[in-house]
Amino acid sequence: MHSRLKSFSLALFSLILIFSFAASLSAKSLSYTGTVSDSMCGAKHEMPGDPASCTRACVSKGSKYALVVGDKVYTLDTSDAAALATLDKQAGAKVTVTGTEKDGTIAVRSVKAAQ
Repeated sequence: MHSRLKSFSLALFSLILIFSFAASLSAKSLSYTGTVSDSMCGAKHEMPGDPASCTRACVSKGSKYALVVGDKVYTLDTSDAAALATLDKQAGAKVTVTGTEKDGTIAVRSVKAAQ
């Protein structure tokens, strides 16, 4: 009886692991092209000056970078130094962000200047 329960537990654990792995693979990376902003201001900057300086000021005060695509504002989630440097350099400009989106947040895989 004990070995049957152990076998069942191992099989159940294996199934859970397989489904978790399959779910992570199903999240496809997509590309989004829009304007770099910050999550506090979104599409409308209230600070005096240009959108780039407003974005940099807000991010320096703790706001996250955001991507404005049409009427939608996506919060950008990354800790990658190269991606953050590109976002800072391209603040207020158009970029293409590749990543996975969930609930209005894009987990950033890469950022490049839009063409």
